[in-house]
Amino acid sequence: MNISVCTLAFGRQEHLANLVRGLCQSTCVPDELVIAVMQDEPYILPETGFPVRQIMLGSSGIPLAQARNTAAAEASGDLLIFLDVDCIPHPELVEDYASNAVRVGGVLMGEVSYLPDGATGDGIDYAAFERVSVRHSERAGPPAAPARPCEDYRCFWSLNFAMSKDDFVASGGFDESFVGYGAEDTDFARTVAVSGIPIWWVRGAKAYHQYHPHHMPPVHHLDSVLANNWRFIEKWGEPTMQHWMRAFVLMGLIERRGEGWVKLRDPSEDDLALTRQQADQPYASSATVLDWLEARERDAPEQALAMTVR
Repeated sequence: MNISVCTLAFGRQEHLANLVRGLCQSTCVPDELVIAVMQDEPYILPETGFPVRQIMLGSSGIPLAQARNTAAAEASGDLLIFLDVDCIPHPELVEDYASNAVRVGGVLMGEVSYLPDGATGDGIDYAAFERVSVRHSERAGPPAAPARPCEDYRCFWSLNFAMSKDDFVASGGFDESFVGYGAEDTDFARTVAVSGIPIWWVRGAKAYHQYHPHHMPPVHHLDSVLANNWRFIEKWGEPTMQHWMRAFVLMGLIERRGEGWVKLRDPSEDDLALTRQQADQPYASSATVLDWLEARERDAPEQALAMTVR
């Protein structure tokens, strides 16, 4: 079995270098690394014992669906492992995916642990990563069995997954009419599920997510989230990303009209501050922000009544 690791990258030079360094420590070294580069300049990367190919897409935007399709199309492997640029693979990640690809096939989703800021300052130290990393509270934990079926396609996440190239081609890949951030993952997973390709949670195949500042819900991608939600409605007859949409409504950024939503205003600095990942947080949490917004909404009538009584 030939194995290709595929990633897409824009900026984050050191994050990508750490991904490469991690692959170099694999118990089962991949046959190649294919990088879809969403900028004008190629990356300067560490030396490896396997080929690294950078496919230049230019700096016209961050076309996530197109970039994943491009990396997959250029890959020569029978098995495709997709890792986001922020991921450092555990030494057994490639081996775990290879064994599960033979055993169960389909779409395989490995574990992800989040590293705090500064965790990679002393280089790749897996023992230290295990001590300080945490699992995302809004993601399923590893299965008790080596692999467990994922019953809800909406749980799919392209951060760390693998599938055969034949299955990827049969699925049609990611729909490139989803431009930028939002819904392209869910659309891909729904297409896969409808086609009958199984989706699995896999124990192991772990990636360590490197810290970077982020916003959740992603108010910095408000326009593409809205546009891609409309595209999802047109394609499937129902919306997606509804927890984000609910948060945006409560923030006064959008409102529901008919079958979809319309934008009311651009995010303010207060909106960015509310959703911004803090330096002491290994990940940003949509659920935490949404809980706060829902509580504020519930308390608003009581606060208004108190002001009236005064």
